[in-house]
Amino acid sequence: MFCHLCWSGHQCNSLPLAGRAGQLAFFKANTIAAAWTGVQKQEVVCKRLDDNSVVQNNYCDPDSKPPENQRACNTEPCPPEWFIGDWSECSKTCDGGMRSRTVLCIRKIGPSEEETLDNTNCLTHRPIEKEPCNNQSCPPQWVALDWSECTPKCGPGFKHRIVLCKSSDLLKTFPAAQCQEESKPPVRIRCSLGRCPPPRWVTGDWGQCSAQCGLGQQMRTVQCLSYTGQASSECPETLRPPSMQQCESKCDSTPISNTEECKDVNKVAYCPLVLKFKFCSRAYFRQMCCKTCQGH
Repeated sequence: MFCHLCWSGHQCNSLPLAGRAGQLAFFKANTIAAAWTGVQKQEVVCKRLDDNSVVQNNYCDPDSKPPENQRACNTEPCPPEWFIGDWSECSKTCDGGMRSRTVLCIRKIGPSEEETLDNTNCLTHRPIEKEPCNNQSCPPQWVALDWSECTPKCGPGFKHRIVLCKSSDLLKTFPAAQCQEESKPPVRIRCSLGRCPPPRWVTGDWGQCSAQCGLGQQMRTVQCLSYTGQASSECPETLRPPSMQQCESKCDSTPISNTEECKDVNKVAYCPLVLKFKFCSRAYFRQMCCKTCQGH
């Protein structure tokens, strides 16, 4: 038996097919197109003559194998189409957020090259770029109010604030147990407004003069107080103000009536000295030490 080698329907040399009696084969060219390359190529295969099935190339005469030709195809521009990117992460994990993606009108101009066109060039409906996401309600959360002023006004102290368990829209207040205790913000922090002033002497008003007429004494309170008004023992004694001072009351010059009892003023303790230094001739001392000065 002989193998008839043919290409494109033309019969050529007849050669014996060694070891394969009764089988004939020939080369046949099939045209195939390569995707996005714009080129059509001819694929040359070895086929049997009787049933047109593909066999190995060594059954055909290699000298009769035609070249694998190629030609340009689909030279017209590709139609524009929408390029759709991946969705971004949602802007919120709950209570409704938004996510977005890139949507472009593009046209392929090569195997790995494309150009971006105006959206009007794509004839189909434009896919959405944004959409809502994570619309489920958020769980209750801690909401901290403003800090109070530091107390006390100086030295180490604390600031306080109120922390509430609120809904995500802040319209409802829930029991604290509905919020996570481990994430609760602090309600108290340490603070300091600087060093406190030292304790100081504080004096009261002067009291009434002890003498109703002439010289006497008047008293006042003197206290060592801290900046909070508490009693303290840290005031320097050298700076302590006096708690007693001499005073003088104006005397009445009207002579003592014979009907009035002649006596020394109890609050005056120096009448013996008045007599000793002969001051009884003076109206003031004679009135204050009436009994002592009587007859002198």
